[in-house]
Amino acid sequence: MAPEKPSVRRPYHHGDLRRAIVTAALDVIAVDGPYALSLRDLARRAGVSHAAPAHHFKDRTGLLTAIAAEGLGLLADTLNKAGDLKDAGVRYVRFAREHPAHFQVMFTPELLRADDLELATARALVSDALRGAVSAVRPENLGIDTRLAGVAAWSLAHGFATLLLSHNLDGPVGDKDPEEVFRTLAAMLFRKEFRDDT
Repeated sequence: MAPEKPSVRRPYHHGDLRRAIVTAALDVIAVDGPYALSLRDLARRAGVSHAAPAHHFKDRTGLLTAIAAEGLGLLADTLNKAGDLKDAGVRYVRFAREHPAHFQVMFTPELLRADDLELATARALVSDALRGAVSAVRPENLGIDTRLAGVAAWSLAHGFATLLLSHNLDGPVGDKDPEEVFRTLAAMLFRKEFRDDT
């Protein structure tokens, strides 16, 4: 009987390992939060060596920073499609509901690499989109300076989205459409700008 040939480990070929790791990370974050993330666990899930994710992200902070930048880019894209400030707020809430893992990471600065160029660029795109939505409102309808109006609008959308994702609004919102509830709140707080003309 001939001796067995030693097995040769074939190199792992993945269509897009970077995307697979990000997708696996988003799944973990959605269930257990960003602090539960481990590159070693993600490598195991992807079926690659524990060092493979480091080739793409260097470390956990790099991965979370890439996720935050991606999420901010997606948010900027959706905000740029808004018809007005109220629509921008609704789109913000919708983004948080559709991308809860991105949303958690985007606003947890202690997990991110602050000097990352991609992250800074994505943040600037979101700021520009929010500023654009606010600047489209007639000054007399804002009642306060544009910068504070932007802070107020962002606070309302972000606060509502955060409370919604953490299930703190389960009682008040119930089975109502959260986007419709947000529209109602926005109309209450920004009466002139958000009144219905129909």
